[in-house]
Amino acid sequence: MEFPDRCDLQDLLDPQPLPSFARVRYDPATETLDAPLETVRDELGRLPLDELEPGATVAVGLGSRGIHRIADIAAETIAALDERGFEPVVVPAMGSHGGATPEGQREILAALGISEERVGAPIETTMAVEQVDEVAVGDTATPVYFSAAALEADAVLVINRVKPHTNFTGRIESGCCKMLAVGLGKQRGARAFHSTALAEGYVPTIEALTAAIRNATPLLGGLALVENFREELGHIEAIPASELETREPQLLERATAEMATLPVDDIDLLVVDELGKEISGAGMDTNVIGRYRVINAPDPDEPSIDLIYARGLTEKTKGNGNGIGLADITRRRAIEQLDLQKVYANALTSGSLAKAKLPPVAPDDELALRIALPALGGYDPATARVVWIENTTDLAEFRVSEALAAALESDDEITVLERERLRFEDGTAAFDA
Repeated sequence: MEFPDRCDLQDLLDPQPLPSFARVRYDPATETLDAPLETVRDELGRLPLDELEPGATVAVGLGSRGIHRIADIAAETIAALDERGFEPVVVPAMGSHGGATPEGQREILAALGISEERVGAPIETTMAVEQVDEVAVGDTATPVYFSAAALEADAVLVINRVKPHTNFTGRIESGCCKMLAVGLGKQRGARAFHSTALAEGYVPTIEALTAAIRNATPLLGGLALVENFREELGHIEAIPASELETREPQLLERATAEMATLPVDDIDLLVVDELGKEISGAGMDTNVIGRYRVINAPDPDEPSIDLIYARGLTEKTKGNGNGIGLADITRRRAIEQLDLQKVYANALTSGSLAKAKLPPVAPDDELALRIALPALGGYDPATARVVWIENTTDLAEFRVSEALAAALESDDEITVLERERLRFEDGTAAFDA
């Protein structure tokens, strides 16, 4: 596809006066777990491992991106199982991710630092599933699929982070329950889940499938991880299978209170340097940008962001730019990074089609801002509320326009650092102190 070049657009767009910027440090109070690996071993003792015979195989479901020290957590879990005389095997629990192929899912695990050599266990990446049940969710009959590799094991354990989801809000969001209902359902199960969830609601669908999976599989439970504002581990807890739906909501409350968010809710323009699947399932954390764009799941009231400019993709996302449709404008560099097969596999499975749409594509940063700033309506560089972040995970330091810097100076959790000037080198943005 050909997009307009600079020479095609520059005469249509007047140069815009730019606001001054300041770099700020955001440091809310938070807690970090001192000895996470020791905690893993202690918590595993809360699961009914004594009920397993020596030599029993244990399928360990893994696969969520961006979790702090996930390779270490996985290796420690597998080592603890091995020392108890069990035979652990890693099963990717990531639905359609990795292009819904065994090779793609193995590649994602490798990008997380999870390899057979690193964790000391085989990895079974087959996408094969078996239907273990059919449940009624509202008026919809939903088949329940589960990984064939996990079903071959004598027991199943999932490891996942409990956090606010990027498509919906409710008493259960991202966590062990969703990994069971969606991740271990592989592509076929994920597609069935999302089809029902869009019609009947995400939480009822997760609860119904979790209950069915508990009844139909040798489920031990889950190792739930909660991160703090700095995206570090703040809490680790093993949840027995029978307690998953009652305990996860309590951990979600903690995760919501400590998650990384911006310190302001009213923003004219948000500039995001990079989006990627290891940052968020939606490329950008929808709880940070205030946009779900999902049928039957209204966007949150806050934050309120008028326009979003997404500049590019992370290297680790390997071309999966699902979520670029949440932006209002992007640039050619981001489009050149896209692997549309991966984007489409993700969007078509989840049913969140808006996240795969392409926004207007500018050739470079300078013209992107020429497009965005006047589109705000009544643009004034002295009063424009602009936030410029690296991504929606790393929010300890970022840039804000002068109008926001002045407003944030009285915030005890914010330190305003040096003022900076935005300039362009061959159309690419750069900042000078």
